[in-house]
Amino acid sequence: MTAEKKHGLSVLPATAICGNDITSSCLYVSALSILYAGKYAPIALLIVAAVLYLFRKIYGEVVGALPLNGGAYNALLNTTSKAWASLAACLTLLSYMATAVISASEAMHYLHSLLASLPVVIATVVLLGIFCALTIIGITESAVVAVGIFLFHLSSLSLLALVGAYHIFGDGTGLDTLWANLGTTPEGGMTHALFFGFAAAMLGISGFESSANFVEEQQPGVFPKTLRNMWIAVSFFNPLMAILALALIPIGDVAPHKEQLLAHMGQVASGGWLRFLISIDAVLVLSGAVLTSYVGVTGLIRRMTLDRCLPQWLLVTNRRGSSHRIILTFFALSVSVLLLTQGDLTALAGVYTISFLAVMALFGIGNILLKVRRARLPRPEKASWPAILIAIAAVLTALVGNILLEPKYLKIFLIYFLPTALLISIMLWRIGLLKLALAILNSIAQSLGQITSKLSTGIQQKIDSINSQEIVFFTNEDDLPSLNRAMLYVESNEHTNRIRFVTVVPPGEQPPKGLKEDLAFLDRAYPDIDIDFVIEEGSFGPQVIERLSKKWKIPKNFMFIGSPGDHFPYGLAQLGGVRLII
Repeated sequence: MTAEKKHGLSVLPATAICGNDITSSCLYVSALSILYAGKYAPIALLIVAAVLYLFRKIYGEVVGALPLNGGAYNALLNTTSKAWASLAACLTLLSYMATAVISASEAMHYLHSLLASLPVVIATVVLLGIFCALTIIGITESAVVAVGIFLFHLSSLSLLALVGAYHIFGDGTGLDTLWANLGTTPEGGMTHALFFGFAAAMLGISGFESSANFVEEQQPGVFPKTLRNMWIAVSFFNPLMAILALALIPIGDVAPHKEQLLAHMGQVASGGWLRFLISIDAVLVLSGAVLTSYVGVTGLIRRMTLDRCLPQWLLVTNRRGSSHRIILTFFALSVSVLLLTQGDLTALAGVYTISFLAVMALFGIGNILLKVRRARLPRPEKASWPAILIAIAAVLTALVGNILLEPKYLKIFLIYFLPTALLISIMLWRIGLLKLALAILNSIAQSLGQITSKLSTGIQQKIDSINSQEIVFFTNEDDLPSLNRAMLYVESNEHTNRIRFVTVVPPGEQPPKGLKEDLAFLDRAYPDIDIDFVIEEGSFGPQVIERLSKKWKIPKNFMFIGSPGDHFPYGLAQLGGVRLII
């Protein structure tokens, strides 16, 4: 266990970072669910809470088995190909970008309701810049800000609930409003209302995936507690706010106040002072959601860059250990999206909705693949098969429901998704593209002579440089099919022309008898990849990995192992980022 891990985030700051994102949903999800579900809104929100409970186990199993940053990307990277993992990464990046811009813009809209002269777009850019600077300073320092925002938000919601209850039961008028609302019939009937109400209410759990993207910055055992705490907060406050809204406000008055429903509820319950407090709380907690986006996206992009899905210059850190190039790039992209859309929340919501729900579905699929392909990998808890299938079906139902509610969202989503996927695809297939460019230049070189010859040489050197990254695979058995699967994975997913097969044996013992012959056969079967066989004396574990990584100058995330069994004495996190491929 590293010193950094020992001094990672404890339960409260880790919960606050992701909790600000998910609990900020109270500010808009009550209005959304009432608009589509009417009096059945609390039921729709309770169904969402039940779905989220299933995802607690799913996330707990996947991240418990693979405790590395990256969320759905990391889950799919260790269970399927890098291409599928990159698809999840694209969706997650879009979700974070939309979260940052929407949250910052909504926060400034709330502030604009208190300060009419405030220029919303400029103020949004400033807010994005403030949290960019906070994240560059360091995650520990920014977590202190997140904790303050989180505690103030929970206190404000509790105060609104208490004052609202006093208003309802104090003079009895609130009960009249509640009975009147319960006497209404939603358009399309109960089934129609619950379907679309549930679809809209699923946005109330956005942010649940954030904790998985910075799990490496958390202390051991903290991650499942963040899932538990987020689930408790959402399950309690979201249905409670919907019930309170039905008791304070006629359903017909929800739509005109949908963007500031809780502030309006404060006005009805106790006048201007509570409205002011809830508005300030909205500004702060939505700002906290911006911080969550920065923290989550930093962990994800750093993980992708280590796996060479993105340019390596993003890995540079400052003296505080923060990946400032990643943070500044994310800030620039978020500002560009804001300026291109001029803060059009409808367009951003289309990206946000589809991206977030797709990421949740992919995480469930990652859990299935983990069970099937990594059955021997130890994990602290397990999700049952019925729970996984029900959870995935529920998310896909919500995804379909949201597309049916706003079909234009799908088009807007594709406008943002396709360029992002194209960029990562270029990184994944850059060897093939460079070879294509090399072939074109070689054909032109016959007529252009020395100039193109130099370009050809440069491109060939670039290809050789990329392929020079060595891969290490640790093995202790002469199982030719397993060794061949390792070769197939490397050939399909990694840019390399050399792989070292390493077996670690106790002093005085010999490696498996047939291993050398198996590797000699594979060396002939894969002529484009040089295979080396290395025998190391000792006991396989973090010390051997650390020593060989330094000795050979090979990053640990380019070292692979097969799935360890239940008796393996080390957790995957202790191996420093070593990946699973068979």
